[in-house]
Amino acid sequence: MKKEYDFDKMKEVKNTYPKRKKKLVGINLSPEVIDYFKKLADDSQIPYQKLIDLYLLDCVKSKKKISLKWVA
Repeated sequence: MKKEYDFDKMKEVKNTYPKRKKKLVGINLSPEVIDYFKKLADDSQIPYQKLIDLYLLDCVKSKKKISLKWVA
């Protein structure tokens, strides 16, 4: 490491991350959901959070609707 640096010779570097493409959110998931995606992650070598994002993105693109039936 140098004792002094000459910052006048530095070149400007563009920000490679001008905007975040993803938004950080907090979400509560069931342990079964996390375990399921972690197992898929181990099998596919893709991080489980990325798999969850890809699955939800697929739902958005295909305009998948959830079907809920409540039993009394």
